[in-house]
Amino acid sequence: MFPLDEIDNIFEAAARSRVFKNREVLLPDYVPLELPHREAEIKRLAEVVAPALRGERPSNAFIYGLTGTGKTAVTKYVLRRLEELAKARGSSVSWIYVNVRQRETPYKVLADMGEQLGLRVPFTGLSIGELFSRIVKRLSKLEGVYIVVLDEIDFLVRKGDDVLYDLTRINEHLPRAKVSLIGITNSVKLVDSLDPRVKSSLGEEQLVFSPYNAEQLKDILSRRASMAFNEGALEEGVIPLVAALAAREHGDARRALDMLRVAGEIAEREGADRVSEDHVYRARQEIERDKASDVIRTLPLHSKLILAAILKASLTSPEGRATTGEIYDAYRQLASSLGLEEVTLRRVSGVLGELDMLGIISSRVISRGRYGKTRVVELAVSPDTVIGSLSEDPTVGSMVQSMSTKGLTGKRGRATS
Repeated sequence: MFPLDEIDNIFEAAARSRVFKNREVLLPDYVPLELPHREAEIKRLAEVVAPALRGERPSNAFIYGLTGTGKTAVTKYVLRRLEELAKARGSSVSWIYVNVRQRETPYKVLADMGEQLGLRVPFTGLSIGELFSRIVKRLSKLEGVYIVVLDEIDFLVRKGDDVLYDLTRINEHLPRAKVSLIGITNSVKLVDSLDPRVKSSLGEEQLVFSPYNAEQLKDILSRRASMAFNEGALEEGVIPLVAALAAREHGDARRALDMLRVAGEIAEREGADRVSEDHVYRARQEIERDKASDVIRTLPLHSKLILAAILKASLTSPEGRATTGEIYDAYRQLASSLGLEEVTLRRVSGVLGELDMLGIISSRVISRGRYGKTRVVELAVSPDTVIGSLSEDPTVGSMVQSMSTKGLTGKRGRATS
């Protein structure tokens, strides 16, 4: 058993950190009092929701942008201020926030909405139609404007857009309350995949958030670091390095802040007085490894099978990559060996697009001369990361482990850890 006095030493060392002053300001859910370099987006969203102060329903809105470009922070920032002003003016304006990805299913999304409206919703047992009817009944007894924010709305669309369609039509059933929707997504192509009826209702206003550049990230990191770290705890080159790495790879402020936080945590665990550039590089490796593993573990079964097919096809290819057709053939073999009904080639292509967006694979179209063009796919993370994550799945785990024992992992292609 681990000695209790050593546990006490760990806790005491953390309590008197020589690195952190307030670690929480670097966490993803922290919304600062100021949002630098997003003034134009704040102004535009404020203009969209301002009619709520007059008791009018604001237009529905779609907010696009890559991960970590401030979409969620700006939305919460504006809506919190809107609610404060409404309360001061005696107006009834409220907002409801649901992270669709975390809620997983349409039922849970509606349940979360219902609970924030004061409904008691059973964990299971109701149909989606019945749950929606209860939300409508609850809203029918209320007055004022309600702004519903559906963050990572693409995860709801993937389950079908029936619930989304019902939400865009909810005002038809309400005598006094008014509901406006704000959808937040990383995918600029999402609107194109919607039912035309949903598309026309939900896409009334559209805001696009561009990635941060290195100078903007440096400014954001400097502001947060002044609140998060003790004076002198960061070596001079740490913030410029984190900003440069983040801007070069993704322009993602959230991941840049994560990198800075994890670098500080590594330094703290080692008992260092200052965070160095070496701590940053190690933090970057740790974040990339953990992020890919977490994403892979939460994939649906057939997405895991398709990823296993990519692993098998790419590692047996001299170039370390495979075409969509080769991946589909490998996927069909894996599904058949498990006695599962296979999905269509079109659905496999859709999953490949999702995996590409998540950064697990990379794909591009190449020309084969007179044979036309074809799409080739390769892993964007190390095969060991894929094998380790998929091996935890009870359905595909043994199959993936057998790939490893047959020596497929001797080839690493172009994947990076």
